[in-house]
Amino acid sequence: TPTKLVGKKISPIFAIPEDGLVMMESLDIIEKIDQDERFGVSGQIQPATGRSDIKAWQKSVQTLLRTLQRPRYVATGLLPEFQQLDGRHAFIKNHQLPPYEKPEWKGDGTDDNPGMPMDEKLKLYAEAMAKDPAPLLEDLNSKLIELDDLVYSKHFCSEGGLSMDDIDLWARLRSITIIKDVEW
Repeated sequence: TPTKLVGKKISPIFAIPEDGLVMMESLDIIEKIDQDERFGVSGQIQPATGRSDIKAWQKSVQTLLRTLQRPRYVATGLLPEFQQLDGRHAFIKNHQLPPYEKPEWKGDGTDDNPGMPMDEKLKLYAEAMAKDPAPLLEDLNSKLIELDDLVYSKHFCSEGGLSMDDIDLWARLRSITIIKDVEW
Protein backbone atom coordinates (compact mmCIF):
# COMPACT_ATOMS: atom_id res chain seq x y z
CA THR A 1 0.00 0.00 0.00
CA PRO A 2 1.15 3.60 -0.47
CA THR A 3 1.39 4.16 3.28
CA LYS A 4 3.67 1.13 3.71
CA LEU A 5 5.88 2.24 0.83
CA VAL A 6 6.28 5.96 1.50
CA GLY A 7 4.49 6.70 4.77
CA LYS A 8 1.40 8.36 3.33
CA LYS A 9 -1.46 7.84 0.91
CA ILE A 10 -0.16 9.33 -2.33
CA SER A 11 0.19 8.54 -5.99
CA PRO A 12 2.12 7.97 -8.09
CA ILE A 13 4.61 5.67 -6.44
CA PHE A 14 7.43 4.08 -8.41
CA ALA A 15 9.46 1.24 -6.97
CA ILE A 16 12.41 -0.80 -8.17
CA PRO A 17 12.58 -3.42 -5.41
CA GLU A 18 15.91 -4.90 -6.56
CA ASP A 19 17.48 -1.44 -6.17
CA GLY A 20 15.66 -0.69 -2.93
CA LEU A 21 14.28 2.38 -4.68
CA VAL A 22 10.89 3.94 -3.92
CA MET A 23 9.97 7.32 -5.42
CA MET A 24 6.83 9.41 -5.17
CA GLU A 25 7.49 12.63 -7.09
CA SER A 26 6.28 12.48 -10.70
CA LEU A 27 9.07 14.56 -12.22
CA ASP A 28 11.72 12.60 -10.31
CA ILE A 29 10.20 9.34 -11.57
CA ILE A 30 10.26 10.57 -15.16
CA GLU A 31 13.90 11.67 -14.86
CA LYS A 32 14.85 8.29 -13.35
CA ILE A 33 13.16 6.35 -16.16
CA ASP A 34 14.79 8.59 -18.79
CA GLN A 35 18.24 8.06 -17.26
CA ASP A 36 18.01 4.29 -16.69
CA GLU A 37 18.75 2.15 -19.77
CA ARG A 38 16.70 -0.72 -18.31
CA PHE A 39 13.67 1.24 -19.50
CA GLY A 40 14.90 1.89 -23.04
CA VAL A 41 17.10 4.45 -24.71
CA SER A 42 18.12 6.99 -22.10
CA GLY A 43 18.57 10.73 -22.39
CA GLN A 44 15.52 11.37 -24.54
CA ILE A 45 14.27 14.24 -22.39
CA GLN A 46 16.33 17.40 -22.03
CA PRO A 47 16.63 18.99 -18.56
CA ALA A 48 14.30 21.82 -17.58
CA THR A 49 15.40 25.14 -19.05
CA GLY A 50 14.41 27.22 -16.04
CA ARG A 51 12.08 29.42 -18.07
CA SER A 52 10.74 32.00 -15.66
CA ASP A 53 7.97 33.09 -18.05
CA ILE A 54 6.33 29.66 -18.04
CA LYS A 55 6.79 29.34 -14.27
CA ALA A 56 5.18 32.78 -13.85
CA TRP A 57 2.25 31.69 -16.03
CA GLN A 58 1.82 28.51 -13.98
CA LYS A 59 1.85 30.56 -10.79
CA SER A 60 -0.70 32.98 -12.27
CA VAL A 61 -3.23 30.17 -12.83
CA GLN A 62 -2.55 28.22 -9.63
CA THR A 63 -5.54 29.49 -7.62
CA LEU A 64 -7.81 29.37 -10.65
CA LEU A 65 -6.90 25.76 -11.44
CA ARG A 66 -7.14 24.61 -7.83
CA THR A 67 -10.65 26.09 -7.66
CA LEU A 68 -11.79 24.48 -10.91
CA GLN A 69 -9.89 21.18 -10.96
CA ARG A 70 -9.77 19.86 -7.43
CA PRO A 71 -13.53 19.54 -6.90
CA ARG A 72 -13.90 17.92 -10.31
CA TYR A 73 -11.21 15.33 -9.61
CA VAL A 74 -13.10 13.97 -6.64
CA ALA A 75 -16.62 14.51 -8.01
CA THR A 76 -16.11 12.70 -11.32
CA GLY A 77 -14.23 9.63 -10.14
CA LEU A 78 -12.54 9.51 -13.56
CA LEU A 79 -9.13 8.86 -12.09
CA PRO A 80 -8.62 5.45 -10.46
CA GLU A 81 -7.39 6.92 -7.19
CA PHE A 82 -10.74 8.70 -6.75
CA GLN A 83 -13.06 5.76 -7.36
CA GLN A 84 -13.07 4.82 -3.67
CA LEU A 85 -14.48 7.11 -0.99
CA ASP A 86 -11.29 6.77 1.09
CA GLY A 87 -9.22 8.01 -1.84
CA ARG A 88 -11.48 11.01 -2.40
CA HIS A 89 -11.43 11.88 1.29
CA ALA A 90 -7.64 11.54 1.47
CA PHE A 91 -7.32 13.97 -1.43
CA ILE A 92 -9.74 16.47 0.10
CA LYS A 93 -8.01 16.20 3.46
CA ASN A 94 -4.64 17.05 1.91
CA HIS A 95 -5.55 19.52 -0.86
CA GLN A 96 -6.95 22.83 0.23
CA LEU A 97 -9.23 24.98 -1.83
CA PRO A 98 -8.55 28.69 -2.26
CA PRO A 99 -8.45 30.95 -0.33
CA TYR A 100 -7.27 28.54 2.37
CA GLU A 101 -3.61 27.78 2.96
CA LYS A 102 -2.28 24.39 4.07
CA PRO A 103 -1.82 25.23 7.77
CA GLU A 104 -5.46 26.27 8.20
CA TRP A 105 -6.73 23.35 6.08
CA LYS A 106 -4.70 20.49 7.54
CA GLY A 107 -5.81 18.73 10.67
CA ASP A 108 -9.31 17.73 11.68
CA GLY A 109 -10.46 20.57 13.93
CA THR A 110 -9.72 18.81 17.23
CA ASP A 111 -7.55 20.17 20.03
CA ASP A 112 -4.92 17.54 19.25
CA ASN A 113 -4.97 18.21 15.52
CA PRO A 114 -6.15 21.77 14.87
CA GLY A 115 -7.29 22.80 11.45
CA MET A 116 -10.50 22.47 9.55
CA PRO A 117 -12.91 19.62 10.33
CA MET A 118 -13.47 17.15 7.49
CA ASP A 119 -17.19 17.97 7.31
CA GLU A 120 -16.31 21.58 6.54
CA LYS A 121 -13.80 20.52 3.87
CA LEU A 122 -16.40 18.28 2.22
CA LYS A 123 -18.92 21.12 2.28
CA LEU A 124 -16.44 23.53 0.66
CA TYR A 125 -15.61 21.01 -2.09
CA ALA A 126 -19.33 20.44 -2.78
CA GLU A 127 -19.98 24.18 -2.91
CA ALA A 128 -17.05 24.73 -5.28
CA MET A 129 -18.34 21.99 -7.57
CA ALA A 130 -21.89 23.39 -7.53
CA LYS A 131 -20.80 26.96 -8.24
CA ASP A 132 -21.24 28.32 -11.78
CA PRO A 133 -17.76 28.08 -13.34
CA ALA A 134 -18.45 30.59 -16.16
CA PRO A 135 -16.51 33.56 -14.68
CA LEU A 136 -13.54 31.34 -13.85
CA LEU A 137 -13.67 29.72 -17.29
CA GLU A 138 -13.50 33.15 -18.88
CA ASP A 139 -10.34 33.87 -16.89
CA LEU A 140 -8.83 30.47 -17.70
CA ASN A 141 -9.55 30.78 -21.41
CA SER A 142 -7.85 34.20 -21.39
CA LYS A 143 -4.82 32.73 -19.58
CA LEU A 144 -4.57 29.94 -22.17
CA ILE A 145 -4.37 32.58 -24.91
CA GLU A 146 -1.49 34.20 -22.97
CA LEU A 147 0.25 30.83 -22.74
CA ASP A 148 0.03 30.34 -26.49
CA ASP A 149 2.49 33.19 -26.96
CA LEU A 150 4.97 31.53 -24.58
CA VAL A 151 5.03 28.11 -26.28
CA TYR A 152 7.97 27.70 -28.67
CA SER A 153 6.28 25.36 -31.18
CA LYS A 154 3.41 22.94 -31.57
CA HIS A 155 5.76 20.13 -30.47
CA PHE A 156 7.80 21.69 -27.64
CA CYS A 157 7.21 24.49 -25.20
CA SER A 158 10.91 25.43 -25.11
CA GLU A 159 13.54 25.72 -27.80
CA GLY A 160 15.85 22.71 -27.99
CA GLY A 161 13.37 19.84 -28.16
CA LEU A 162 11.49 17.72 -25.66
CA SER A 163 12.43 18.74 -22.14
CA MET A 164 11.23 18.53 -18.57
CA ASP A 165 9.51 21.87 -19.33
CA ASP A 166 7.18 19.95 -21.64
CA ILE A 167 6.56 17.18 -19.12
CA ASP A 168 5.64 19.70 -16.44
CA LEU A 169 3.54 22.02 -18.61
CA TRP A 170 1.69 19.41 -20.66
CA ALA A 171 0.76 17.46 -17.52
CA ARG A 172 -0.80 20.62 -16.09
CA LEU A 173 -2.61 21.29 -19.35
CA ARG A 174 -3.86 17.71 -19.50
CA SER A 175 -5.36 18.18 -16.05
CA ILE A 176 -7.40 21.08 -17.40
CA THR A 177 -9.31 18.66 -19.64
CA ILE A 178 -11.44 17.68 -16.63
CA ILE A 179 -13.04 21.14 -16.86
CA LYS A 180 -15.94 21.35 -19.29
CA ASP A 181 -16.07 24.20 -21.84
CA VAL A 182 -12.41 25.19 -21.75
CA GLU A 183 -11.47 26.81 -25.05
CA TRP A 184 -8.22 25.50 -26.46
